[in-house]
Amino acid sequence: MKLPRAPWTLLRVLSLLLALAGGCATTEDRDPRDPLEPLNRAVFRFNEVLDDAVTKPVATAYRDLLHEQIRGRIRNFFANLGDLWIGVNDVLQGKFFDGFEDGMRFVFNSTFGIFGLHDVASDMGIEKRDEDFGQTLGRWGVGDGPYIVLPILSSSTLRDTAGWGVDIFVGDPVNAFRPIELRNSAYAVRLVNRRADLLDASRILDQAALDKYVFQRDAYLQRRRSQIYDGNAPREPRQRDEEDAPAKEPAKEPAKEPARPPAEEAPAKPR
Repeated sequence: MKLPRAPWTLLRVLSLLLALAGGCATTEDRDPRDPLEPLNRAVFRFNEVLDDAVTKPVATAYRDLLHEQIRGRIRNFFANLGDLWIGVNDVLQGKFFDGFEDGMRFVFNSTFGIFGLHDVASDMGIEKRDEDFGQTLGRWGVGDGPYIVLPILSSSTLRDTAGWGVDIFVGDPVNAFRPIELRNSAYAVRLVNRRADLLDASRILDQAALDKYVFQRDAYLQRRRSQIYDGNAPREPRQRDEEDAPAKEPAKEPAKEPARPPAEEAPAKPR
């Protein structure tokens, strides 16, 4: 049995990135989590140009054309499909009750919610979760690996890129849509709908961040760490080292000689 060409291509790309990560020397000023920073910044700039030229205008026109309620139904439809794979990852992480609730969300929304167009499960008090195979690998103890900026997909890590491949080729129901034109159209609609939801956030980022690359990298890594530990992430080793290190005493200024009183002038002699 032959595997599809896409997973093999992904494995080759991951191997190349891992080799590059091992061959790049870090400097004192470079974040050790980001040994590929020069390459990542180049891809980041490419994504920015592509977003400004294509994705953002399309998402803006999409948002202006479709009412929020219609976009909300589209969002709910794809989110409902995602609940199946979220449930699988919850079970793989040992969170069996959460996995059961994810399955019930899919059942209720697919039936009473009319194929997921309406999120009746949330109205019933069943929590919506966000799990993926990258988080599952993290729960199993797989480290982040180097930070990576992927073309179009943006921020990731070596572990999350491997997890993303499993999410797409194994866990995404959209990948099974046929004919191929329908599958590709579904991918495009989902991508544009997500970008439309982030238009306001990206505008705030453009105005607030001094270095968008650093801001996005740090925010992504912090968010992923929080997701892996369900919001209760332990302190990172370097944070513990900084907090446990003894505080440096401020440098003492050299002792100053006491100021001498001004010499009194001798009284003038009478002539």
